[in-house]
Amino acid sequence: VEDQRARWERKRSRTAKELLETEHKYLEQLDLVLTYFVTILKAKGTLKPAVLETIFGPLESLYSASHVLSLHLEKGNLGPGLENFCQSLDLYGHYAENLEHANKTLKEQVRKNKSFRRFKKLQETRPQFQGRQLEDLLPLPLQRLHQYKHFFRDLLENTSPDAAEYQKLAKTVKSVCEVCHWVQDIFDKRENSLQLLRVQKLLKGQKTQVLAAGRWYIREGWLLVVPAKGEELKRRMFFLFSDVLIAAKPCHPLHLLNSSKLSCQAVYPLHQCSVDKVFGHTWSQGGLLSLSFPHKTLLLMSSNQQEINDWYQSLTAAVR
Repeated sequence: VEDQRARWERKRSRTAKELLETEHKYLEQLDLVLTYFVTILKAKGTLKPAVLETIFGPLESLYSASHVLSLHLEKGNLGPGLENFCQSLDLYGHYAENLEHANKTLKEQVRKNKSFRRFKKLQETRPQFQGRQLEDLLPLPLQRLHQYKHFFRDLLENTSPDAAEYQKLAKTVKSVCEVCHWVQDIFDKRENSLQLLRVQKLLKGQKTQVLAAGRWYIREGWLLVVPAKGEELKRRMFFLFSDVLIAAKPCHPLHLLNSSKLSCQAVYPLHQCSVDKVFGHTWSQGGLLSLSFPHKTLLLMSSNQQEINDWYQSLTAAVR
């Protein structure tokens, strides 16, 4: 038991030391942005206050919270440090919500505002920036949030449940994980919106509405449609979403406007669909899937076994 406690203590000390060292480095990087951008821009008035607020969000508050945490860590006061830190965790979620808008506004100002463009370029050439641009430094708080999760988990795992700090550590880990999920959810939704928009642009015309509230993109790919009456196989592009399956074919290559686009052939709602593997259970060449809808049965084929298996899993999960 004594050996185990000694091992825990060694690991805990190592983690606490690494947490403090990386916290100092993180504060240095935030300080670069605040000193050479935020403070000077506020004084010069190069950007309107609303624009400045949009680009940098709650960065000053994040710096203050980390600065207080580092002071507690330096004195070995982990408990009070964590208690204080937990109160400012929501700032990371709000920072993530604002980041896309921040990047868009920054690009816009670089393009339109000549004095800001010159100022930004001048600041980034300073030796302290080591060749990094402002765009490289803005995502730092979210990278740090991910690191916090691992540091605090490691500390918790190497702390005795009888220790005074154990409950505070457990609470901190829970809070950090919740904010990490919140941030991940923001990124997932953003990525999904981009996918829906991309597919909408791929399809000719506006008749097929891909952008719908609550719809999630799952996968896409070419499959062969087996016709009911012995006609030849038709190669179609399929887009699978959480609620529908869209079948499309390429537009005519000589079409003036739509040569690179796809023409929607059908939209199949998944709420009354059942999926079966007709063949492709064994590791033979390819397989065949049967999709049954109330008024139609669709036979989809591929010569690639893995592809059929992947589609089968995706379709059954989406239907379920």
